[in-house]
Amino acid sequence: MAAFRAWGRYALGAAASIAIGVVAFGMKQPVPALDLFDLAVHELGHLVTALMPRMIMFLAGSVFQVAVPVGLAAYFLFRRREWASSGFCLAWAGTSARDVAVYVADAPVQALPLIGGGTHDWAYLLGPQGFDCIEKAGAIARSVEVLGLLMVIAGTGICLWPLVGWRSAARRAPVVAPVRARLVRPPVDTSGDPWLVGAGRGAAPPGTEVLTPPVRGAGEERGAGPDG
Repeated sequence: MAAFRAWGRYALGAAASIAIGVVAFGMKQPVPALDLFDLAVHELGHLVTALMPRMIMFLAGSVFQVAVPVGLAAYFLFRRREWASSGFCLAWAGTSARDVAVYVADAPVQALPLIGGGTHDWAYLLGPQGFDCIEKAGAIARSVEVLGLLMVIAGTGICLWPLVGWRSAARRAPVVAPVRARLVRPPVDTSGDPWLVGAGRGAAPPGTEVLTPPVRGAGEERGAGPDG
């Protein structure tokens, strides 16, 4: 469990980011569950800007569905320092941008079914009432798709970044030599033992006889008897 808390969540976030990227850009399919949330946010963007100019209202749907996961990614990174959550949200924004690219590419033909009918957002934005560049729909769609792919790659990198930093810090950590413990003997209390007291002072313990060698006179020769 401790190992998972240390690095497992970052690996899981990277794996999830790669998985949704493969579905969106490899399989060319909407990501299950996330595409429904993107659709709800798209319609919310139209609702919030309904009283604004029509150009802004039609553009707000696509902007909202990409900006919301980008905002969540920024929140988790800068406020919570949750690298895995931030990276996944950025990858999610990349898959949402890919859905926008499909919508842009459909502007000239308008083959995609629209919820409740109505006007095709990008057909209006790129048509005569908007930017009047419907012939550039394919190029714009490819640019948006490339941007989405870059966000998926960046999101995966954000998920893995703490692991890279952790390994680099482990390599730079100094090697600490083991410290050998020394056995320190406590001082001996000699106040209650006369033998230890005498030994500590360099004198014989009380009650013992001290033998001293005889002192020879200056005129005495070695080996001579008392009578010379």
